[in-house]
Amino acid sequence: MSGSDGCNRIAGSFTLQGANVTFGQMLGTLMACGTSAESERAFRDALQATRRFRIVGGRLELFNDAGTRVAVLEAPEQAPPAASSQLQGTSWQLVRFRGGDDATLTPDDRAKYTIEFGADGRLTARVDCNRGRGTWTSQGSNQLQFGPLALTRAQCPAGSLHDQIVKQWSSIRSFLIKDGHLFLALMADGGTYEFEPLRP
Repeated sequence: MSGSDGCNRIAGSFTLQGANVTFGQMLGTLMACGTSAESERAFRDALQATRRFRIVGGRLELFNDAGTRVAVLEAPEQAPPAASSQLQGTSWQLVRFRGGDDATLTPDDRAKYTIEFGADGRLTARVDCNRGRGTWTSQGSNQLQFGPLALTRAQCPAGSLHDQIVKQWSSIRSFLIKDGHLFLALMADGGTYEFEPLRP
């Protein structure tokens, strides 16, 4: 999921089972919000407390464990514009992966794990000992989806993050650029990949 808390952009994941919904770990920009800081905090707290939802007359109502309504949201008349221009023409190398359980994995060499976003919806990637090409789309603000990745087939050494990244590639659903770093979030609070600009 992605959106705004009134001042900062936020992105993260959610889990949906019938009428039950929970929001996972959130990433957010760090703008100074002045007088809106209190409502910003209240909105984030409401999302974290949410356990159930219902849609009534074009409004989304969120409820906590006790059945108390904690937030009401209205659907916009138009979908937000795509934010793909933030990624077009950028290149990144992996800093770390942080799982939903806060376990952290770091590459032995950041330059072995790279993503380069083309302006035509294509991308090139290096995943340790393999290189490949694929596609990417961004249908709305902070949304991101990768297409299948065609890779070379070299056998990477023990301790490589290759197999994990390839397995999770299609599960990436949102992105956030914060403090010059790119964060790619997996669906269902599966974790977050953090990248920095690719060094020459």
